[in-house]
Amino acid sequence: MSTIDPASTTTTPTTTSGSNSSQGSNPGLGINETQFLQLMVTQLQYQDPLDPSDPSDFVTQLAQMTSVEQETNTATNTQTSELLSLLGQTVTYTDSAGNVDEGQVSQVDLGTNGATLTVGGVSGISSSQITGVVSASSSDSSSSTGTGTS
Repeated sequence: MSTIDPASTTTTPTTTSGSNSSQGSNPGLGINETQFLQLMVTQLQYQDPLDPSDPSDFVTQLAQMTSVEQETNTATNTQTSELLSLLGQTVTYTDSAGNVDEGQVSQVDLGTNGATLTVGGVSGISSSQITGVVSASSSDSSSSTGTGTS
């Protein structure tokens, strides 16, 4: 976040202690709703009263931010649903060493850094590591029927 110096019309970075994960924050965006509203109020406080800003600009910016946030939440919910549907399924995945392995998904962990799977007792498998889902009818031939999620 930046602060606006009305005397020099320059911005200076502001640091805050702790995390920026306040309610309504979105890791995909550079700024959360609270920060946006603080910037908007600051901008309104320091605008020239003889030449005010167009209020529709603020409404447009807020609508755009809300739209992007809703799209991000939809994408996150879709990925979470896809991963939850893998519970009990046998999947193939590539581990961190590059080895291809296979196992049954026994757990989905939903953390702040994204969802991870526990496959065959190995936890921390991200969705990008899943390379396929083994169909139940061909589990002995280990053929994969999908590309997984990413």
